Amino acid sequence: MKLLRKIRQMLALLFLIVVGLSTGHAQSDTINTNARIFALKDLEEIVLMHHPIVKQAGLLSEEARAKVQQAWGDFDPALKSQFARKTFGNTEYYNNWSNELKVPLWLAGADLKIGYDRFVGTYTNPETRTSTPGLAGLGLNIPIGQGLLIDARRNTLRQARVMVDYAEAEKIKQINKVWFDAVKDYWNWFYAHRQYALIRDGADLAYTRFLAVKNQALLGDKPAIDSVEAAITFQERSLQLAKIKVELNNARLVMSNHLWNQQQEPLELPDSIVPQTTEPAVTAVYRNQLETLLGNAASTHPELMALKNKGLQLQLERNYRREMLKPKLSVSASLITSRTDFGSYVPEYYDLQWNNYKMGVDFSFPLFLRAQRGKLQEIKVKQMSLKYDVQQTGREINTKILSAYNTLLAYESQLAIQTQSIENQQILLSGELAKFELGESTLFLINSRESKLIDMKIKQAELVAGYQKAVAELYYSAGAISQR
Repeated sequence: MKLLRKIRQMLALLFLIVVGLSTGHAQSDTINTNARIFALKDLEEIVLMHHPIVKQAGLLSEEARAKVQQAWGDFDPALKSQFARKTFGNTEYYNNWSNELKVPLWLAGADLKIGYDRFVGTYTNPETRTSTPGLAGLGLNIPIGQGLLIDARRNTLRQARVMVDYAEAEKIKQINKVWFDAVKDYWNWFYAHRQYALIRDGADLAYTRFLAVKNQALLGDKPAIDSVEAAITFQERSLQLAKIKVELNNARLVMSNHLWNQQQEPLELPDSIVPQTTEPAVTAVYRNQLETLLGNAASTHPELMALKNKGLQLQLERNYRREMLKPKLSVSASLITSRTDFGSYVPEYYDLQWNNYKMGVDFSFPLFLRAQRGKLQEIKVKQMSLKYDVQQTGREINTKILSAYNTLLAYESQLAIQTQSIENQQILLSGELAKFELGESTLFLINSRESKLIDMKIKQAELVAGYQKAVAELYYSAGAISQR
């Protein structure tokens, strides 16, 4: 009687376990056979074409080119006209009309001037009075001292041109940062998805084993306690599956932050999208490219290029400040004529010739030059500071490249060991299963070896994700967007 009671209790326990596990397993996720792969190249295409920060970075170059256009505005021809007239008591005091077309020239900072003046009236200044038809003139204004080699407008234009290259370097720097962040989030998503798939497979396997053990227990081939062991294993893996599913959903959400369509609307990664499958890679190509990456970084890294262009800008400013130390000395001269058209008769002594002219000389010079000497010294200090910045930045870039490369080598070694360990663990599991079929092993040992194998595969996925992120960091440290 005691034996029958014990058998009934075990069968009842087994029934409850079967009902509970069947319900729980019916609610578990199934493998999506219609899953579509979202590869890294697909992410690159979307990010580089539609990401708002990438588009915003492109505006830096547009802004710099707009400033160049503004600087060219100082060389635009300018037309100026002034008119003034006074009459009082039937007397025309003055009737003055002055017109000038000034064309700034690049050479020598000169200005070409074409003018027409008509100053008439009873009380018009004799120095400026003209005949009734007026006087036309053609002349130049040339700075002989300060401004001959470089002046404010040429300095502004040259610096604006340099800033185009500076903005381009800043644009590349921002785009590289956006892509690097996207790649890291992609491989985090890959790791979460791979971890979820392995645990899900382990849960499915545990449930299948539980059914087999349960049937054998009902037939009396296995003790009922083994079904409890199998049930506990399935429940533990189901709990792991529920936890990692939350992590997978969060990783998918983080990945979606980088996805935008052509209309600048945010996109979401659907559950049917999965990351690419990546096998453990080797780093022979990166070994061969290390010296190339170091060399390219020294010449084309966006941070160094930005500092280089900043140095060019400071050098232009230094040259300009040196020019400002010279005295201001400008000469203006114009040939004048009373001719207002090409068809009318004008006496020869009023026509355009060398003895009909206006000229003037302007000179000024601050005796102590403290303002300009101070500005020049300030530029020199900035150049010294920039030199130290270039040295430190270059060294930090090389250190980051070598550090990322060493990380790659470490991941390569770990992946090789982990792959071999997985193969060995698979052999142990297969042997344990064979012994279990012969009744020479226990379910506890099988579950233990199987759980160990799943953990090792998850570790391998973690190493693969870390390896791929290290590859991205290597190229990001070298100032390149990818290994293409």
